Order: sequence, then C-alpha cells, then structure tokens
Amino acid sequence: MLKVRDLGETDYLQTWERMREFTATRTEKTEDELWLTEHPPVFTLGQAGKQEHLFLEPDIPVVHTDRGGQITYHGPGQVVGYTLVDLKRARVSVHDFVCLLEQAMIDTVGEFGVRATRLSGHPGIYVAGRKIGSLGLRVRRACSYHGISLNVDMDLGPFNSIDPCGIPGMTVTQLIDLAPNANLTKARRAFEASFCALFKSETNLKSAN
Repeated sequence: MLKVRDLGETDYLQTWERMREFTATRTEKTEDELWLTEHPPVFTLGQAGKQEHLFLEPDIPVVHTDRGGQITYHGPGQVVGYTLVDLKRARVSVHDFVCLLEQAMIDTVGEFGVRATRLSGHPGIYVAGRKIGSLGLRVRRACSYHGISLNVDMDLGPFNSIDPCGIPGMTVTQLIDLAPNANLTKARRAFEASFCALFKSETNLKSAN
C-alpha cells in the first residue's frame, strides 16, 4: 500500500527532520508514503555537494542535507515529491527506483505535451538539454527518503546562482514556459498519478516473479 499526503507548503528543515524520523521509526509493517509539498526558497547541497557550485551569495538559506547528489534550489511553484519507500519489501533496487522516479516525471510533463529525456550520468530529466526535474535520494535500512523536484511555475532566477546539480553551464526550464496550459495543481496531480501507477506496476511485477 502507498499512502499519499499533500502537505501544502512546508519548511525544508522541518520536513527533512520528519522524513528522517519516519524512516528511523518505521517497521516492516509501515505503509510506504508519498509526500507532496513545496518549499519557501532554499538551496540544498547533497552529500556530494561542493560549495564551489554555489558561486553567488544570494539572500537565500543554504542547507547541507543527507540526500545524494549535488546542489539544487527549491522554491514556490515547484512540485516536490518525497518518496518514503521500503525498497527491500518492494523488491526494487535503488537503480530501478531512480529510473521509476525519472519516468514518473517524464510522464508528468508528457501529460502537457512536453517531451523530456534522461541525461546519462546525471539523474533527473531534461528538455532540449535544459534541466526541468531533479532527483536525490537517501537510503537507510533499505528504505528511501527525499525524492524529486519538478519546476512548474516558479522564479527561476535563483538557479543563476548555482551550477544546477553540479553541472557547470547547465540551464533550467519550467513547465509553464513550455506548456501554457500547465499549472502547479495539475502537475502535482499528474505526478501523483504517474508515480502511484508506476510503483504499483513495479511492485506487482516483482510479486508475480
């Protein structure tokens, strides 16, 4: 079973702490959860994050977090999906779960007629070489937390202060600039539907084998 929680706007640090507590205290019977949220402006550096990829000093908090990956930006108008999943119970490898999350974002933007692709060696999704969706996970005791962020209708200016995901010269885009009929609510619902369908399909497949 997968429980979906729409948290609205949440503080990044508080939500991170909630994810860590959830993961530390869950048992083999705890339901998996998908948390949908958006955050006030914040830069986050993953475990591999290097300060050199933040080359301006904006008036935005910087948080060193425990997810994988480099540096990214969160702000209002972005779909953030945190996936708290027992990968061992689901019998899904970390690699396959990353691919599932990427596919869920690809399917989401596809609902609005936008074609996104993967970029080898750089998790996330891209449209015409520009990043639109980011991904970073932490796995503890075979259970994942953190997840994805998808740019929908936001101020992209803060991305100019960083190398997005540690890729020098990488530029970003957002769904509203590619599909004027898009909005945050529609994109959030599309991601929820896509992730839930893909996760159910994957776990059912594993159970049948």
